[in-house]
Amino acid sequence: MSGSGLPSFDPRDPLGIDDLLSDEDLAVRDTVRRWAADRVLPHVADWYERGELPGIRELARELGSIGALGMSLTGYGCAGASAVQYGLACLELEAADSGIRSLVSVQGSLAMYAIHRFGSEEQKNAWLPRMASGEVIGCFGLTEPDHGSDPAGMTTYAKRDGGDWVINGRKMWITNGSVAGVAVVWARTDEGIRGFVVPADAPGFSAPEIKHKWSLRASVTSELVLDDVRLPADAVLPEGTGLRGPLSCLSHARYGIVWGAMGAARASFEAALEYATTREQFGRPIGGFQLTQAKLADMAVELHKGILLAHHLGRRMDAGRLRPEQVSFGKLNNVREAIEICRTARTILGANGISLEYPVMRHATNLESVLTYEGTVEMHQLVLGKALTGLDAFR
Repeated sequence: MSGSGLPSFDPRDPLGIDDLLSDEDLAVRDTVRRWAADRVLPHVADWYERGELPGIRELARELGSIGALGMSLTGYGCAGASAVQYGLACLELEAADSGIRSLVSVQGSLAMYAIHRFGSEEQKNAWLPRMASGEVIGCFGLTEPDHGSDPAGMTTYAKRDGGDWVINGRKMWITNGSVAGVAVVWARTDEGIRGFVVPADAPGFSAPEIKHKWSLRASVTSELVLDDVRLPADAVLPEGTGLRGPLSCLSHARYGIVWGAMGAARASFEAALEYATTREQFGRPIGGFQLTQAKLADMAVELHKGILLAHHLGRRMDAGRLRPEQVSFGKLNNVREAIEICRTARTILGANGISLEYPVMRHATNLESVLTYEGTVEMHQLVLGKALTGLDAFR
């Protein structure tokens, strides 16, 4: 406390946002932060430079052991954490690297969430406990080579053949695909769009890894190829019909991005703040110059406004009051602002800003993918535009 009786000013929490968190919230956050500091931060620059995520199965099991996989789901070995706690975990994971948060988001908010919400009891018991522990990695097949923002145009097709289903098609830009033990694949049928639980060892299923990425390099990204994949009748998700199914999964995953993007921004801001107090030019630290202080002040304002927005949306989700349009609001704002924070941080670091010895450029390039996946800027602008005006501009 200062002499006035007020708390001291914390440059890393200038608004005192931690005061909004319970002891349990803080314990979850600190557990994930320690794990990331121990298992990711010492290695991630090398992984990024090499364009691979070695030991991903071991990492998944460790994430399962701390309750980070499907953590906001209940039962079946899942942690049953609050939405705010899940968001805090996403922030800490993405402060390490967007690829690690993507691994967790796809596992829990897409693949596990789809099975948990739309699956049969048999499907839940067969897959969710092993996915929650990290024994089985999952992926989510919606995007196609020619159908990204318009999933209704998908061409992957599942037809009935006696008591079986036979699926043909391709999915693209699928996180975890090449290491997944199970894929949730969405396909067109004579009855509308349906979701299917596809074991990775099913004949005709393959997942070649996508190489030559300049973003999310410490992440496994794949194509899914389904060539006459034959599945039993009970492979279909019984409760998921139409686009409502995959879109609700995406809304849950986008919520995690609202928090996660602020993790990348925080790591870049903190790198710039530390650099500004130690790097000297013209005989004094560059943090003592007005232009640098203006940059740091603007970065701090946008960073902590974004965290407050994420926290507000989390409380609404916990209360069962979060609308998809509000998730679009958060994703649109926080990813855009996170990229701008990273770019400004890079200018403070100067030439060192492009070096992998610092996290800034890695976060900036990762966020270029985060900006696009699970809804581009333009799509979220149109979601909000329709909500504001009542007029549909999508078509």
